[in-house]
Amino acid sequence: MPIADGFKPTSDDPLLKEHRTLEQLFKEYGDGYLPSFSDLKVERKKAGRVILGADREMQGRYVATLVARLIPLEQRITEFRARHDFDVNIHLEEGWDKLRDPHSILIELLRLLLKRKLPLSEETLAALVKWLGSVQGLSHLWYPIYGTLQNLEHHLAGRPPAPELTAAIRELANKIKQDIDEKDGHKFISQLQKLLGTLPKIPLLPGEAWSDAAIVDLRAMTRQAQADWLQLLAHCQKTSGSTPSEPWRKRADEILERLSWPRFKREVLVWFPLVDKPRTQRIEEWYQGLQPDPNLLLIEPHAEILKGLVWICGLREDAEVARALTALALSAYRKIPLKGPREVKIGNACVAALGMMPGMEGVGQLALLKVKVKFGTAQKVIEKALEVTAKRVGLPREDLEEMEVPAYGLTGVGIREEPLGESTARLTVEGDGSTELTWIKADGKPQKSVPASVKADHAEELKELQAAAKDIQKMLPAQRERIDGLFLAQKTWPLAVWRERYLDHPLVGVIARRLIWEFTTDEKTTTGMFRPHDGREEQGPANSEFRIPTSELADLDLRPVPLNDATIVRLWHPIGKEVEEVIAWREWLESQKIQQAFKQAHREVYVLTDAERNTQVYSNRFAAHILRQHQFNALCAARGWKNKLRLMVDAEFPPASRLLSQWNLRAEFWIEGIGDNYGTDTNESAVFLRVATDQVRFYQLGTRNAEVGTDNGPLPLDQIPPLVFSEIMRDVDLFVGVASVGNDPTWNDGGPDGRFRDYWQGYAFGDLSATAQTRKAILERLVPRLKIADRCSFADKFLVVRGQLRSYKIHLGSGNILMTPNDQYLCIVPKQSVPAGDNKVFLPFEGDGLLAVILSKAFLLAADDQISDTSIVSQLKR
Repeated sequence: MPIADGFKPTSDDPLLKEHRTLEQLFKEYGDGYLPSFSDLKVERKKAGRVILGADREMQGRYVATLVARLIPLEQRITEFRARHDFDVNIHLEEGWDKLRDPHSILIELLRLLLKRKLPLSEETLAALVKWLGSVQGLSHLWYPIYGTLQNLEHHLAGRPPAPELTAAIRELANKIKQDIDEKDGHKFISQLQKLLGTLPKIPLLPGEAWSDAAIVDLRAMTRQAQADWLQLLAHCQKTSGSTPSEPWRKRADEILERLSWPRFKREVLVWFPLVDKPRTQRIEEWYQGLQPDPNLLLIEPHAEILKGLVWICGLREDAEVARALTALALSAYRKIPLKGPREVKIGNACVAALGMMPGMEGVGQLALLKVKVKFGTAQKVIEKALEVTAKRVGLPREDLEEMEVPAYGLTGVGIREEPLGESTARLTVEGDGSTELTWIKADGKPQKSVPASVKADHAEELKELQAAAKDIQKMLPAQRERIDGLFLAQKTWPLAVWRERYLDHPLVGVIARRLIWEFTTDEKTTTGMFRPHDGREEQGPANSEFRIPTSELADLDLRPVPLNDATIVRLWHPIGKEVEEVIAWREWLESQKIQQAFKQAHREVYVLTDAERNTQVYSNRFAAHILRQHQFNALCAARGWKNKLRLMVDAEFPPASRLLSQWNLRAEFWIEGIGDNYGTDTNESAVFLRVATDQVRFYQLGTRNAEVGTDNGPLPLDQIPPLVFSEIMRDVDLFVGVASVGNDPTWNDGGPDGRFRDYWQGYAFGDLSATAQTRKAILERLVPRLKIADRCSFADKFLVVRGQLRSYKIHLGSGNILMTPNDQYLCIVPKQSVPAGDNKVFLPFEGDGLLAVILSKAFLLAADDQISDTSIVSQLKR
């Protein structure tokens, strides 16, 4: 039967001609089954071309004709649905096609017509809006809501609608609120409210700490302030792409001018920190184990609004806002189980905003994010933002990060003094990133607490000072990681540049003055480091009669380093150095109690072994270890390696790899998942809990290993530069040393089904790695200075501690303990974090947590008769 909607126009209908054209369109579709809504192709029908090719006046008449036919047809559809049960598939019921087919054609044609701004009468618009407000199950994907709103705005052009149209608009707004989800519904309702001359609805949902606060703040504003904010939030909903377009920025700037930057800043500095807080309305039901916990995620419409607010933050230079953007980025990039990063679009928006922020406030925060955020996509976004910033300010990209490290008001290296009334604030910075804020009274006496007069009369200055201290605590570790990465970069600096960016920089100098550097002057290289000049004389090395006043830069013999304007500086590395030189630097640092920010003088050096010369193109030095996969993955990210978690469902994964662009090399560390028991060997997401290690290989960039189908295989290890080989093997040693299950004192039973007992026993008490050997060398020098020295000795791989009840052997590689007389295992689970300064023991570098753990266990066991922990006492009495 031919398609027909059952509408019968009268002979005197002013739209009779238009009705006839529509009936002709129905006939062109024949009586076959209609294609889907998206495939109707009205524009390919003869009658369709007539309608769509008509002038705007005539198309307006066709809109009136379509609405006149849709109103009764919609009523018939509603009645048809009412006659059938809710759980019945209406599309299979007899008679449905006779209603669906003409309805689909009419709506598709109406949607196409309303893409244009047509000269519609108020009567036609009222009928159109009233029809939309009456449909059952209104959907913006099916019904032409966008086009209707566009034509309403065009027709009214700022004028208030007539009473009939006003009533229809309100009815449609209620229908949208009832039938359409909040994300899209908010936009439509705000547009309709604007047409009615009322304030748009606040486009935020309760349930999150930040949105709850924002809703309260917005409702408390004056009507004009609320109108400005709602206009800004509506603009924030129109973001697209990774960076704001020029028209978007221009419009945002216009609204921001009316709102004012101080008012905007005041609110976002309150709202942004709350984004990281837990939901205020908890969701209790979801597919646990299959879906991420929704309580850790953002409500969907909020992500777009936050993205827009973040972009606006990048329109002005502001230190406080830059810090807030960094904190928000870290919250957005935080990993969520079963999802990955919490909300990548917000994190990327923060990076983009910092990159486009005028001035240099954003650069330091980007540098901080670069070392704090480790997953690959974010790293690419951050790198792009740094490149854009470098181009904007006219600086070389490779110099940007080190040139623009903030000084945070420090007046000297690691020190800031600021008079505030009758008191002076003194902020000091230590190499480990800690800060101390003390106060000097007018009489010169120190005071720990903040003076009352400062709180009362200098609240803003105090707030800025405390914020600077917090920023330093975040930035200094980031700079430590950046400088540690310079070994492989092999970067050099002219002396004047190095002084400005490193030695004399108020913040970076805290690290640089504790490091060893190489100075090349007139083709002669001298190794030296900073020695503070305080008027005292310093004794040179043993058996030396040479004494000099302390000076800025001196060599091992305390002689001034020869310098001139052409001197080139590079970071010293122990690879290739004489053993005597390395030991001398270590002993001097320890004697002066200078703690380096990372291992330099005590840095492990890895050279080719005979076994590696025999295997030629791969190293098995760290093969056959069992690692905790998630911990290994986190370490890879921290050290700049690219890695993917191994899943039981995957056939294969590429090895963990690190790109070494400066050397045109790529290093690979081969690993694979262990086990085949879901739930025992994997978590609920089928991610392997443990991985087994295999070979380390090197390739030229642009090639992959021959096994996966390319013609270039791994490079011979003896062709790898010694520095590169050593640093890569040091990374791998770190992965094994930290993530091995052999470090876990609770695994002495061998883990699941005892499968790994042999491995655990072999690692927990096996040969020492290079890192462990360095640890032993340090302990051999440190232990004699301890108050428990007479109770300690060394035996091969162990630190032996004589307690009051028993003697104990602490393995220097794993920290595990055996008790005499029968090597009975003693399980002591260390604290999650043992400070390096526990029991006031000086450690010559930061970063070896196990060294601190071993010392902590030694102090504990030397006084074993005073141990109160019942889990330990019960083992001692066995």
